[in-house]
Amino acid sequence: MVEQLTMEMNEFLPLRDVVFQTLRSAILKGSILPGERLMEIHLANKLGVSRTPVREAIRMLEQEGLVVMIPRKGATVAEITVSELVDVLEIRMTLEELAMKRACRNVTPEWLEKLEVAEQEFQKVIAENNDVEAWALADEKYHNVIYEMTGNRRLIQLLSNLREQMYRYRMEYLKNRDAHESLVEEHKEIIRALKQKDEVVGIRTTDEHINRQREKIISILEEKNQ
Repeated sequence: MVEQLTMEMNEFLPLRDVVFQTLRSAILKGSILPGERLMEIHLANKLGVSRTPVREAIRMLEQEGLVVMIPRKGATVAEITVSELVDVLEIRMTLEELAMKRACRNVTPEWLEKLEVAEQEFQKVIAENNDVEAWALADEKYHNVIYEMTGNRRLIQLLSNLREQMYRYRMEYLKNRDAHESLVEEHKEIIRALKQKDEVVGIRTTDEHINRQREKIISILEEKNQ
């Protein structure tokens, strides 16, 4: 699958970051599959660069959890596993509950307007666009408004880092168009809870939102492993 790789050039980024973004995008899109080896020489030749930026990019991917180093095999795209999903979502749920509490306390008409605009944009993107990455980006923008509403910079950073670890799982979920209607309704329920500054309803809706994703993604992964 590496044979289909094309460099995503950006003159404003260091070469290692361009290689990193290219490999990262290919992994997230599934162009480079879980379990596939990332061989420095082959990638360098394919992308037309030296081995140094490839080596640095692979280290960055390892830090994100997208690549693992396996003895006698080298850099390999990390597998998507149910156990990892459960571990990450357990942490995410706790942080999302805290974010909802803080958001309910800090919500203003201006924040609500930003959130409703983000939700309308999400609905437009999923209705008019067949690009799963565009769907994911629009969903992220919606949740980012809630995170910013908390006013807690460290919490925002933790949620951002966790989202990177969740990205491949979320992509699997968003590929399923049957989930889009539920996502839209869940987003609306969260907005209603914020309008009422109702922490209890907001947390319950957030938990249901995450649990529904977990169940669906686990089902998808189990089907793939059969």
